[in-house]
This record gives sequence, C-alpha cells and structure tokens, in this order.
Amino acid sequence: MTELPTHVDIRDVSLRDGLQIEDPIPLSAKIKLLAAVAATGVREMEATAFVSPSKVPALADAAELAAQLHRFDHIEFSALVASPNGAKRAIAAGLHSIEYVVSAADGHSRSNVGRSTAEATALIAEIVAIAHDSGVSVEVIVATAWDCPFDGPTPPQRVLDIVTESVNRDVDRLAIADTIGTTTPRRVSDLIAIVRPLIGDTPLGAHFHNTRGAGLASAYAAVSAGVTRLDASVGGLGGCPFAPGASGNIATEDLVYLLRDSGIHVDVDLQAAIAAARVAQDVVGHDLPSSLLRAGDRILGE
Repeated sequence: MTELPTHVDIRDVSLRDGLQIEDPIPLSAKIKLLAAVAATGVREMEATAFVSPSKVPALADAAELAAQLHRFDHIEFSALVASPNGAKRAIAAGLHSIEYVVSAADGHSRSNVGRSTAEATALIAEIVAIAHDSGVSVEVIVATAWDCPFDGPTPPQRVLDIVTESVNRDVDRLAIADTIGTTTPRRVSDLIAIVRPLIGDTPLGAHFHNTRGAGLASAYAAVSAGVTRLDASVGGLGGCPFAPGASGNIATEDLVYLLRDSGIHVDVDLQAAIAAARVAQDVVGHDLPSSLLRAGDRILGE
C-alpha cells in the first residue's frame, strides 16, 4: 500500500452514466440537475454521450445539452463516445475532452457497441488522431475490467492489452471501470499493481458501482494504491443499460463522506452534494440508493 494521497479529484457522472439507464427526461430537468451538481464545487463532470439515440434514448439530446455547458465555465466537461463518428460529433458540439470506452470482454463489447474487444481497441488510434488534431484530450476507459455479465471474470491480460495500445497511441488519461459492481478491494489492488508499470506518467482513474455493496471499499482500495481520480454520481444514480444488473454508481456524497473522514481533501461540498442527490431523485422520480441521502452526515445530521 502506498501512502494515502492528500487530494482526490471526483468527476461527477450523473448527467451521462447516471441518466443513461433512465427514461428520457426533458432538457430543462437535465439543466436543473447540472446546476445542482455544479453548486457542489465539483471541477469535472461527464456531461453526456454522443452515441446512437436509438440505443441510448435518454442521451439523444447530447448536442442540445452541450450548447448549454458554457453557462458553467468553472467545470471541465467531458463526453463519452463509442466511435470515430461520435468523437467528431462531440468535438463539433464544443467538447474539449472525450472518453472512449473499450470493454475488455467480448460479450459486453458486442452488447455495448456491436464490436469485439479487438475491433474496439483498433479504433483507439483513429479516435486519438481525430481528437488531438482538434486540440481535444482523450481518455480511454477500460470497461468490465474485472468481470463481464456475459463472459465471467475478465483475464487481466485483456485489460493490459487495451492499456498498452492506449499508451502507445498517446492517450491523455486512462481509467479502469467495474461496470457491473462485482470487484472487491483485493482485486482492485492487484489489477492496479500490474497496470501501473505500463502507463508511465499517464494519469489513471477508476470507476466503480456499488451494485454488490463493495463499491466504496473498492474506491478506497484504488486510492490506497495511488489513484487520485474517481468517478461518482449524486444519489448513486445510474448503471449500464447493456449489462444486466449493473445498477448503482457509487454516490458522490457517500464518496465525499468517506474521503473527507479519511483526511483526504476533495473539492466537493458534502451538504451541497446531498442537496444535488435530492434534485436527482426528484428529476428521475424514484428513490436512489445513496446512504447519505437516507442517513445524512454524522456531523450535521442532514
């Protein structure tokens, strides 16, 4: 275990990963949620995805939402893409940071984007070229880095192959994702230990789901292994529509609570995050799994 970092960056993914599994909501409701999350002090947000509207109807208004992001100029926004065409659409809409997801498991990759892992990996070079030619940064996110709902446990070498290709193609950032919320702290530490020697100075982030109750513990294991950038969603909103049972991102407020009480600084205000979780619950119209939303902060009690 390395020494705990003094600061961890949280990227809130409510607007993309959070909403993608939900029934579509109006753009006005998305702006309401965006404003509430922006008020937490978060510096990074995943705003939307430029993917097929027929596959993810909840994000069909990606360009319209992107046109409103200038109102929140203190936040670095990113968008997910699944193809070179998606990258071009995101850049044309004004995004300065994109994320390209490559699933390390063929079953999930075919369900998610209709390609094998090898075919999706082969597109990294083209997407990086498209982005860098426009001065846009690229993050490759390795999905199903530990387990796939179709193929079972993911062999670590499949993750390493994607990471190696990403580094060779000069991506700006990398992240590993527990798409279906099955990993545990030991497995997190083990994978990070073999990924790190391959990436040099390329920043490494992590994305966890709390589907089986181990998301926060896994996030803490990642931080203990030196990761200083984590994804989370207010209220624990979200999940993957192409992975059966993959619900429950780790909640931004729950993560802030854990890190703050571990002596690790974050830019997100806890009470504002709880308030944003209430807004998220209101706009989607159902209860969310956040623990802090139910129990409140131990200090302030709300």
